[in-house]
Amino acid sequence: MSFRNYQVPYEINEQFKKKAAYFSMEFAIHQPLKIYSGGLGFLAGSHLRSAFELNQNLIGVGILWKYGYYDQARNQDQTLQVTFMEKMYSFLEDTGIKFQIMIHDHPVWVKAYYLAPNTFCSAPLFLLSTDLPENDYVSQTITHRLYDANVATKVAQFILLGVGGAKLIDELNFEPEVYHLNEAHGFSAAFYLLNKYKSLDEVKKRLVFTTHTPEEAGNEKHDIYLCHKMGYFCGLSLDEVRKLTGIDDDQFNHSLAALRFARKANGVSELHGHVSRALWGKYEGICPITHVTNAQNWRYWADKQLYRFAENSDDAGFDDRKMYLKKRAFEIVADQTGKVFDPNILTIVWARRFAGYKRADFLSWDMDRFEKLLSNKKYPVQIIFAGKPYPVDYPAISQFNNLVHLSKNYNNVAVLIGYELGLSKRMKQASDVWLNNPRVPREASGTSGMTAAMNGAVNFSTDDGWIPEFINHGNNGFVVPKADYDNMSTQQQDDYDLDEMYKILEEQIVPMYYDNKETWRQITQNGMNDVRFQFDSNRMAEEYYEKMYKI
Repeated sequence: MSFRNYQVPYEINEQFKKKAAYFSMEFAIHQPLKIYSGGLGFLAGSHLRSAFELNQNLIGVGILWKYGYYDQARNQDQTLQVTFMEKMYSFLEDTGIKFQIMIHDHPVWVKAYYLAPNTFCSAPLFLLSTDLPENDYVSQTITHRLYDANVATKVAQFILLGVGGAKLIDELNFEPEVYHLNEAHGFSAAFYLLNKYKSLDEVKKRLVFTTHTPEEAGNEKHDIYLCHKMGYFCGLSLDEVRKLTGIDDDQFNHSLAALRFARKANGVSELHGHVSRALWGKYEGICPITHVTNAQNWRYWADKQLYRFAENSDDAGFDDRKMYLKKRAFEIVADQTGKVFDPNILTIVWARRFAGYKRADFLSWDMDRFEKLLSNKKYPVQIIFAGKPYPVDYPAISQFNNLVHLSKNYNNVAVLIGYELGLSKRMKQASDVWLNNPRVPREASGTSGMTAAMNGAVNFSTDDGWIPEFINHGNNGFVVPKADYDNMSTQQQDDYDLDEMYKILEEQIVPMYYDNKETWRQITQNGMNDVRFQFDSNRMAEEYYEKMYKI
């Protein structure tokens, strides 16, 4: 097929006929395509799947990472080993489109690959690569590793996604009415569009921005002179950049600039909307910030048989199915760790990206209670941990490794590697209790609990991100009551959260699982029902058209 006058290759729903291009650094579409690291990618993948289901006139623009994020392997003593392996994808189509962009006063060749909608049931996805023989080695490495630790490489990746993505859209003659930036990584597209339309108002008409970061320090900032030298600003002088973006200091804040260039922005949960308005409200000239709560694709994630048994009020079938799902997932645990878990035992799972504020090893911060929980003969418990730390986040890697060493002392604690879409789904099916304990209010949304509920797991969380919109304590999940976190030190907050978590576990969750199966099943099914429509990404993809794309 020719990609020169590209049209989305399925019939478009009239409601969603406005053309949109969705830029994201990562997309978790399906297990075989390893171009994602964590939640941002899981969200973008679900968004494209829903855009496909709803027949939306939307294309995705991303990067084809040669080595993916990284492969999570183990050292001899079971600790984390970071491995980079080249990925091969026969299902991607070469579009035949090749063009040059300037990076660091140097022309870099870019090639575009295509993931057709029918391959994995997603909206069309275009992926850019610089790993071409026409480029020198340094230029080739731009698309080697997702979130490369080298600052210059990272800025080059941002230029590739933004400038390269916008140029690709011109090569396709797609002419979107909306450029949707999922996080600020692709913000350099705004400077490309400014060159094209010669007017900030024209750029604003077309640009919308989704922010995922609830604190200023977490937003990407880079040396403005480095960005300028590397061609991030598409030929504008620094004086012009400062005038247009209002950024006076030497650190270029990508998110702040995006909020000044976009006509509308959104946080990714109701709470995050409030946090973002408070965070950015002190700056002049930013666009209105609303919220579109993140969601996940029900059709892809949910265990349909569990839902069928629940709908038919077949309790025996429901329990039997959950038991089977646990048993099957425990084969992975046995394979990786040599530990045979029992599907009849209450299983707590903590699995997601490892980052300090998510407090992966939180339960072990009180070893007396941890010990008591794990050695209780009357109410036995099993715990599984899984997740990927950033490959050069050494505190997070230490946290992972400490859990590995801790797990060696217990037959009922396991730490797994290889946390990607496939394992993620199995862990949700393995889980009776999906544990989520970030420091409030540092989790913008968090979505792993949504897909856990779709697989018959009960959410137990601190009251952050999407959780305030979902959990009704004791009815469809369990939640740590919010304290006055603003007036607490980090230590006080940790102490309070940990004490409350153990109280709820010891007094409510664990006894109920064993002594009151009926209620437990009801809470599980309430969670499954509540998540199905409110937190299915079809609702989210629709909301983006309604709230963000319409002028």
